[in-house]
Amino acid sequence: MPAARRRTDGGVVGEFIEAVLTITRGPRAGEPIRLLPWQKRLLRDLFEVRPDGRRRYRQALVGLPRKNGKSSLGSGLALFGLFDEVGADVFSCAGDKDQARIVFGEAKKCVEASPLLSAKLKTYRDAIEYPARSSVYRVLSAEAYTKEGLNPSLVVFDELHVQPNDELWNTMNLGSGTREQPLVLAITTAGVKTDVTGADSVCYRLWQYGQQVESGEEDDPSFFFRWWGAPPGADHEDPRVWRRANPALGKFLFVEDFEATVRRTPENEFRTKRLNQWVSASQAWLPSGTWARCADLNRDIAKGTEVVLGFDGSFNNDSTALVVCTVADPHVAVVEAWERPAGAAHDWQVPIVDVEAAIRAACRRWTVREIACDPFRWARTYQILDSERLPIVEFPQSPGRMVPATQRFYEAVLNQTMTHSGDLQLARHVENCVLKIDARGSRLAKETRASSRKIDLAVAAVMAFDRACSQIAPDPKPRVVSLAAALAGAEQ
Repeated sequence: MPAARRRTDGGVVGEFIEAVLTITRGPRAGEPIRLLPWQKRLLRDLFEVRPDGRRRYRQALVGLPRKNGKSSLGSGLALFGLFDEVGADVFSCAGDKDQARIVFGEAKKCVEASPLLSAKLKTYRDAIEYPARSSVYRVLSAEAYTKEGLNPSLVVFDELHVQPNDELWNTMNLGSGTREQPLVLAITTAGVKTDVTGADSVCYRLWQYGQQVESGEEDDPSFFFRWWGAPPGADHEDPRVWRRANPALGKFLFVEDFEATVRRTPENEFRTKRLNQWVSASQAWLPSGTWARCADLNRDIAKGTEVVLGFDGSFNNDSTALVVCTVADPHVAVVEAWERPAGAAHDWQVPIVDVEAAIRAACRRWTVREIACDPFRWARTYQILDSERLPIVEFPQSPGRMVPATQRFYEAVLNQTMTHSGDLQLARHVENCVLKIDARGSRLAKETRASSRKIDLAVAAVMAFDRACSQIAPDPKPRVVSLAAALAGAEQ
């Protein structure tokens, strides 16, 4: 091939994989791997060569739902890395060593099954060596503090979304600086957006960065991004959505498997594993799309309308929320919200005087029947407002109050017997909620106590809605959907 036309090494990589790799499991075990057209396009694009003859990409994020051949592809690339240069240092990385061994295990089986590879390579429990070229392929897990001093030529991160933090990812990227054309490649599904610290995970941040590179917002010619997944808000039970997200569906991945698993798998888990969609929590509070369907962007709460205010207050490093709900024909809107600004000092505190002023202003604007608030840490404010004859009602966020309030709100959203203003901040807080389920019932919570994702507007909305509904006579019509029934997998 003339040098001017050679723009990618992807064909060479693909030929290597098809020449040496075999299927290791299932009824076709032992047969040679045959790459599908989409896999060949991926390799062609990933191994693009610059005009100076060096490969373009040094860091890559490839997203695929489960069972689309991630492990086989990763093992093939890792083995190719052993032959790619003299003195290659290739690594399989994951959140823990067992996960890292999945890709490595596939590669090891292929070596042992191939006379060509087994004649050249030596296999060990956690390593594969190519003595003739002084190259080695090893397994690493997330204990990054033991990995300083490495000089990787190729790194395959399996399921980057489960990394507990970004230490190992940073270590492997910083360690490859002296290599002529290193590649740190993550092949992953999506997951929960936060890591164990409560901050955005390294995988979610890279996905956001990849979106910016793909759109042209960021110019980074060394970063490769390719993501197969369903669009936000897609119906997770729609076979057309399954096909859009899974390039292997109908090839070695079967529709019947989707039809079976969608019925018994929690929605958010199905969305991450089978549709490659990011979620705010592993166990969602509201089914996808139900909150958006209740939005009424044209409705305004007129001056003098009878309402209830819901107030959820914090003191520092969190958020404080003031929400309004109409008594008749319930409609929820945000009055005001205070969150610690990005980059603010850790001693940032909620402006208490501003909060009190906002509550007073709301009472002048509407006919406020109640101000439902949790007295925790805000007793002084409640005493002051109560002394001004404002209708303060204590609403402690105890299971006895929050369990029935959560159920009432859930039913209203699913049955669309309430509306909301479409406020994006409120939507974000609602999306961040999970259900805390114990012997006392189900109520709102953060996914982890350390999570930085706020839910205060959602809590305030639940409080306001519950007290607003208590101001009117009970609805004689039976509710169609209940939270208890939904948790049991049934409808009432």
